[in-house]
Amino acid sequence: QLQLVESGGGLVQPGGSLRLSCAASGFTLDYYAIGWFRQAPGKEREGVSCINSNGGNTNYADSVKGRFTISRDNAKNTVYLQMNSLKPEDTAVYFCVADQWLSVYTQCKTRSHDHWGQGTQVTVSS
Repeated sequence: QLQLVESGGGLVQPGGSLRLSCAASGFTLDYYAIGWFRQAPGKEREGVSCINSNGGNTNYADSVKGRFTISRDNAKNTVYLQMNSLKPEDTAVYFCVADQWLSVYTQCKTRSHDHWGQGTQVTVSS
């Protein structure tokens, strides 16, 4: 069974940090671009950051540039999202997605993906 499983979410104070992980089971991520999306209540789903299969190309939403960093460790079949200087408006459910044939720019903009995870809640509040 092909699965993406997110972890690392939680409650953090404004200005704090979290690192999210997206681990794949049942398939290797080596040939996939991986993206992080988020959805807050009452808001549209937003592409946060995407990374290509070898990690050489990344894309970020303007709202997280300079604060979030996406990376991947193909040996561990895992992609990470390091989130620093968190703000209350970063509160959302964060999902990871996997696509074989999309550029990082397209992946972060499209709603259709090969594989989806179930999501992990991130809450930024004092």
